[in-house]
Amino acid sequence: MSRRSYPVIKGFCLLLICLGCIYQAAAQPVITGEKQSAWHQFTRTEFKLNGIPAWIITPRKPLPGKPWVWRAHFPNWHTQVDSMLLGKGFYVAYINANNLYGCPKALSVWDDFYRYLTGEKGFAAKVALEGVSRGGLYVYGWAKRHPEKVSCIYAEAPVCDFKSWPAGKGKSKGSANDWKKLLQAYGFTEEQALNYTNQPKDNLEALAAYKVPVLHAISLTDSIVPYAENTAVLINNYIQKGGPATVIPMTTGKRELDGHHFPIENPEVIAGFIYRNSVPVVSLSRETH
Repeated sequence: MSRRSYPVIKGFCLLLICLGCIYQAAAQPVITGEKQSAWHQFTRTEFKLNGIPAWIITPRKPLPGKPWVWRAHFPNWHTQVDSMLLGKGFYVAYINANNLYGCPKALSVWDDFYRYLTGEKGFAAKVALEGVSRGGLYVYGWAKRHPEKVSCIYAEAPVCDFKSWPAGKGKSKGSANDWKKLLQAYGFTEEQALNYTNQPKDNLEALAAYKVPVLHAISLTDSIVPYAENTAVLINNYIQKGGPATVIPMTTGKRELDGHHFPIENPEVIAGFIYRNSVPVVSLSRETH
């Protein structure tokens, strides 16, 4: 090698080092606007992660390993289960990726939030996901992307096929406004969206291989997100792939919003499901898959 080549090699190495430093700096989470507030006798820390609103609710006595629940959309709806788990030592977390309908951009936001909570805050590597209604698009999208990082999934009247809601191409009333927003979020034409083959109900093989437990609470009279077009299809597909799944129809109490809103019977059963599948905390390095 000639002496002339040394400056070139040295310059190339310096360039690689600089690029590495730039990448590392860009990958660092930017936390702003941190403040605390009361939430059902617990402390909620609100902040922005890379400009996106998020929050964490802290238990009074955290369990070893910091198990946590991740709410997707409508985080203030039916909070009994969260309150029970906070009382047992779980954290509850949320980041606002609303109006993105579980599209790839939303899942990238979730990836950043997960890295921040597990890397900077020391949260458990495996998280319990909670999805209400359209939140099903988020929890299943992210769970299929990272099945090894999910302890269990609890979903309430979840959207499992956006052709049902918001498209309204089956028995659902749908939502023309949300359908338009979904197409924009995914960058789809309507034809592309209707031919999309990675809905929550699809491609469940990896999730089933990890035996991620799934629990759905549904209303049999729901005409917004009909059981037959959503949960029934996903659960059947999941069981056929070997995945463990349970469905609990909620049949008592007042039905609202065409059966889509309903009271949760025995929330302690759901809290117990999440607790059993999250505690004790297991590190990813101990997984055998």
